[in-house]
Amino acid sequence: MQAIIRFTALFCFIFLAIFAASCELSVAEKKSAKKIDRPLIKPESVSDNPKIIAFGDSLTAGFGLTEKESYPYLLQKRLDREGFNYEVQNAGVSGDTSLGGLERIDWVLEQENVQILILELGANDLLRGVPVERMKKNLDKIITKVKAKNVEVLLCGMLAPPTMGKEYQRAFVTAFPDLATKHNVEFVPFLLENVALNPKLNQPDGIHPNVEGTKIMTSNIYKGLKPMLEKK
Repeated sequence: MQAIIRFTALFCFIFLAIFAASCELSVAEKKSAKKIDRPLIKPESVSDNPKIIAFGDSLTAGFGLTEKESYPYLLQKRLDREGFNYEVQNAGVSGDTSLGGLERIDWVLEQENVQILILELGANDLLRGVPVERMKKNLDKIITKVKAKNVEVLLCGMLAPPTMGKEYQRAFVTAFPDLATKHNVEFVPFLLENVALNPKLNQPDGIHPNVEGTKIMTSNIYKGLKPMLEKK
């Protein structure tokens, strides 16, 4: 019963997020969603350590937060404390979709000594009602490209509300574990676990985690990432 209540609450949160995003999507997000028509500049490496690329949308970019409050920055600090010598680079673009990620993944993979890519995309596909099969194919191609470079993938999953229709909901929710199984990659079932629906952990838009919520989101990612690091 508790599990049912828990998942119902999560679905309700995402429904509210969809409603808010469709009605009040910020100007910054709208601009970021447009196709990038300027040269992309690679993030500057600050060390010779192997790289972990945080690849995603506004949740990765740190929308509404300072750079030092974003999850890639917090993850870097966590790795430093735990004694893992990696350089985390933020490759998040607010408003990005699975298609946008596919269009820029080759650029990201041009960097040297990339060992792990944290893939966090799909939420904006949901908000825009993109067919699940299209999103899934885009993510499938991204993972294929990443693995072809001998880079490991940590895939972050999302949930969909029943208001999208049972068929869409079922297809969306299962797309992520299906891809994780197909490509044999590590998987975080729900990126916003213990953050969604809690107003104390989210910004006023009800969609993006605030400073405290981002700390929890970082911990969710770290739980999936740590076993990968311990194998190396």
